[in-house]
Amino acid sequence: MNIPTADGNYTEGRWLGRNIWEVNKEIAKTLLEEGRALKIEYIRHEYPHCHRCGTKLMYRAHPSWFMDIQSQKKEMLEANEQTSWTPDNLRTGRFHNIIEQAPDWNLSRDRYWATPIPVWKGVKNDGTEVVKVIGSFAEFEEVTGRKLDDYHLPQVMDVTFECDGAEMHHIGKVLDCWFESGSMPFAQFHYPFENKEKFEASFPADFIIEAIDQTRGWFYSLTAVNVALFGKSPWKNLICTGFINAADGKKMSKKLKNYTDPMELMNKTSADSFRFLMLSSPLTNGENFALADKDVMDVARKLGMIWNMYDFFTMYAEVDGWEFNGDMSDPLHDLTNPLDVWIVSRLHQLITEVERGLNNYNLQDATKPILPFLDDASNWYVRRSRRRFWKSEDDGDKNDAYRTLHYVLVRLSYMLAPFTPFLAEELYHNLTGDNESIHLKDWLPAGEIDSSMLRDMNALRTAVNDGLSKRASEGIKVRQPLASVKLINTISQDTPAEVAQFLIDIAKDELNVKSVEAVTDSESEPAQPSVVYDLTITPELKREGLMREIVRHVQSARKQAGLQIDDRIVLSISSDDSEISQAIDAFADVIKAETLAVELNSVINESEKYDAKIEGKLVEISLKKA
Repeated sequence: MNIPTADGNYTEGRWLGRNIWEVNKEIAKTLLEEGRALKIEYIRHEYPHCHRCGTKLMYRAHPSWFMDIQSQKKEMLEANEQTSWTPDNLRTGRFHNIIEQAPDWNLSRDRYWATPIPVWKGVKNDGTEVVKVIGSFAEFEEVTGRKLDDYHLPQVMDVTFECDGAEMHHIGKVLDCWFESGSMPFAQFHYPFENKEKFEASFPADFIIEAIDQTRGWFYSLTAVNVALFGKSPWKNLICTGFINAADGKKMSKKLKNYTDPMELMNKTSADSFRFLMLSSPLTNGENFALADKDVMDVARKLGMIWNMYDFFTMYAEVDGWEFNGDMSDPLHDLTNPLDVWIVSRLHQLITEVERGLNNYNLQDATKPILPFLDDASNWYVRRSRRRFWKSEDDGDKNDAYRTLHYVLVRLSYMLAPFTPFLAEELYHNLTGDNESIHLKDWLPAGEIDSSMLRDMNALRTAVNDGLSKRASEGIKVRQPLASVKLINTISQDTPAEVAQFLIDIAKDELNVKSVEAVTDSESEPAQPSVVYDLTITPELKREGLMREIVRHVQSARKQAGLQIDDRIVLSISSDDSEISQAIDAFADVIKAETLAVELNSVINESEKYDAKIEGKLVEISLKKA
């Protein structure tokens, strides 16, 4: 029973016709005077007001229309059990509890702008109430004899008609908009009036995604409406995201200006970097994520390794005239160089891991191995393969290097397409010349994997990292050669001899030692790959270390002079330090080969001159294009 009207005026009692707000203080004083209240006290607190005009609102019981949730609650819980969520604890916890505790759904709203509830009511002369629900525009025209241009309020409220001896009037209420959102799966097809086969073929949906607040919103309305109509949930798989917060963990606020405008941030980095960070963050596992500019920039830098590899590939491919023949078949069985076998296997391993994450609708798992692979490809495969691209002879190994790197980059464009669409599109087009979008291609499944090669290369890299760490702790630069090293628990006993030797040669180069011995320490537990150095530095080793420093400075001078990678030079190097001079003389041929010098220590006219310091000693470098 409502004592006040919708306008807030009392309908009975001593304050009949008075407005509740105007008479509020008078009521309080009267109750105090009559001894019905002990005292009057004012408390400041928040109170609801109309967001448009600022008028105070009142809580008032109101006639409403409800959807019977209790009678279908069991079916809603069962339907929820048949769905897959990421993260799953939201399905079994929060959403299960929401359904379990849900009251009947108040569907009606008293406003104009929404879909009118299609219900008309009337009363017969004998007082019997008649209710008519109209199910379509066609039925509306048939029952009322009218056709409207606009079926919203107030137009439908002007439509009356006779039914079972009663004059029928619209109830004047509209639907909760969440009911319409829950109707989306079938309403988008105008089902059941048309597209019946199209709807049934796509129901339930394979996948939906929304933020965690939709557990009480869209996810719930979808479940309630569709379980009622079809007896099952309208989706198979669901990803529930958290919220993006500012870097300080607080809610993003224009007033506080505690975040960078996303458009500005993407212009500085790229839309792909921003997108990849979001997909790989805890956000896609229902957790909140504090967005920091530096994280987007870090992803941009790491994705930049793709373009570094692309630039390296195209630079040498153009020099050698290598062209793609259109063959994208798995090259693994045609490859003989262990580095090629390793990176192709590593690529196929990556694609397998990405597929597993995507199939499980776990985007964090799907994206997690991508950036480490880019580091492997750029800083191990390409770096270790440089000389294969540099060498002048055009042999089978060089062709395999081109084919392998091209294959890796093109397959990356396929795999990255869902995560970095712009990068993938450009990379694919540039490498293949195909004008059809990468996003119109079928996903390419992973190829074969040489597990033994993955095991051996991983062990070697672990040992190399251990060796570099030990050099750093001893204060010995990597450019300084050492006499020998023992590789412990690194080369497997079932590794083919030619592969074992290849790995030993890599270790020799990476650790900069003259000899390598592979040994097994059966007492080591666990059998972790590691190294033991001979740290004695002889005069000969010292001179070779100085030579490597000299080569580094000459390469820097070439770059500063703006020379191309294949430009030959005339070179002069001089120093007053006798040890450095001895190193130049002893390793003249090596210096020439490494720096593409046709002459060394000639008199050079009109040359570029550079000063460098090696161990505090001045070294003068002069060079010009030959």
